[in-house]
Amino acid sequence: MKSRDVVYDYIIIGTGSGGSVLANKLSLDDTCKVLVLEAGPPDNQLMVHIPAGVYKAYRDPSINWNYSSEFESHLNNRSIDTPRGKVLGGSSSINSMVYMRGHPLDYDNWAKEFKLDDWRFSKCLPYFKAGETYSEGGNVWRGNNGELSVTKNNFQNPLFDAFLEAGITSGQGISDDLNGYNPNGLARLDSTKKNGRRCSAAVAFLRPVIKRSNLTVVTNAEVHKIEFEGVRASAVKYIKDNSIEVARASREILLCGGAINSPKLLLLSGVGPVAQLKRCGITPVLDLPGVGKNLQDHPTIILQYRCKKRFNIHRVGNPINKLTAGLQWFLAHNGVAASNIWEMGGLIKSNTDIKYPNLQYHFGPVGFEFDGPNLQIKQAFALHIDQLRPQSRGEVTLDENNIYGKPLITFNYLSTVQDQKELIDGVTHARALISQPVFDEFRGEEITQGLDESNKSDVLQLLKASTETDYHPSGTCKMENSELGVVDPMMRVHGLEGIRVVDGSIMPKIVSGNLNGPIQMIAARAADYILGNDQLPEETADFEFNKLA
Repeated sequence: MKSRDVVYDYIIIGTGSGGSVLANKLSLDDTCKVLVLEAGPPDNQLMVHIPAGVYKAYRDPSINWNYSSEFESHLNNRSIDTPRGKVLGGSSSINSMVYMRGHPLDYDNWAKEFKLDDWRFSKCLPYFKAGETYSEGGNVWRGNNGELSVTKNNFQNPLFDAFLEAGITSGQGISDDLNGYNPNGLARLDSTKKNGRRCSAAVAFLRPVIKRSNLTVVTNAEVHKIEFEGVRASAVKYIKDNSIEVARASREILLCGGAINSPKLLLLSGVGPVAQLKRCGITPVLDLPGVGKNLQDHPTIILQYRCKKRFNIHRVGNPINKLTAGLQWFLAHNGVAASNIWEMGGLIKSNTDIKYPNLQYHFGPVGFEFDGPNLQIKQAFALHIDQLRPQSRGEVTLDENNIYGKPLITFNYLSTVQDQKELIDGVTHARALISQPVFDEFRGEEITQGLDESNKSDVLQLLKASTETDYHPSGTCKMENSELGVVDPMMRVHGLEGIRVVDGSIMPKIVSGNLNGPIQMIAARAADYILGNDQLPEETADFEFNKLA
């Protein structure tokens, strides 16, 4: 194997929601040389770009790290599939495209609980706005001149109308914009789509600038180690075409591998709990106990119901209908193939004592099950219920028997009574929603996978049998000045120089919504920190909770 030594100003590891944004922003300075390393291939797979192809995309082993958790003791010792994107765009190229920012109080609580004053929502809002172009136009809450195309979903189906009506009659409420004035209730969700195509982080931020002369993007390049000179990160070793390559950074190495791969790479590089490093035969560079700890996710349960009426979307599995939908998408980029399926959703509270929503819905007008690798469409409809702020904490560690292989991931889903209660309440609220009279003409029997029909009242057993991930791992390189903190408020790794972590792993506490948008905001802020620019002026916007607090 050969080795090549090249020097860059910045080396970015990963092209997901964080890395693509950083590549765009840092390469604006044409005096800087920027290298971007992506472990997976280019985003050339057709199903990546067709919104309704999401299930093909995220189950494609060629663009997926194909991770799974250890046996989860509170979920009947089941191992939970944990797909993560291994492709240009990272997980933003295989996700369900739902755009959520998290609740404003999430960020204000970071400021209070973790002493992160620079991360209160008024300082994050201008970056959310600057990064998006919203289909409904800009306003005090939304942007209209950013790289990311955010579209308010508009696929028409009577089940979507019923869902909104049920929000009113059930008392769970509705909202015009969950990322706007009223982040409560049921609503049309936003999605990261543009002209009927997926708008991943790579499509939005990386592809438009990939030909800049000072930007080098290398795909199929898996980083195995960050090298240090003393406490300064100086180089990365990666595998490309079965060769060991070395790239040096004169300024900074920026780790954007996500909540699973960022801690894994730090550990492989000698940064983490020293006892674990020694057990794995790794020479410690720095004893940093929090690396890999504080793993959080949104556990989800999917309820499915047979649908009494058959809609066109239920027929899409038919080969002729599938071909017709594909042709419509190719010719006009519209129709069912342009839908990301989960076009409706909501944010609700499990009880009235909670200040802001702790449960999230994603609603789709079709049912499904997997027969091996194949997706089978059902004449049904489905409702995700996510727990947004779980107490449970897990960890990511190296496999001592194969440190370069898949890491050991333990989420500890539903490990506290409070977590169990909140998700039980979520199922109760969801069933109350679907039981509203507006659903009477559509609602058949509940056919939720794992449901024991003879014991439908025992929701906890249902949760243990059926709870999965909603694909939002975070928190494993926690932003906090504490024993388990890994990075400071500017995302610099404690005790080291020339290295930052810029992805969802730095969240001290998971936000109350999907993570793609928040991570892009985090990366845009990181770029200004890195370049020494002033942060954008903070902005305040009125939200419904301001009047309730």
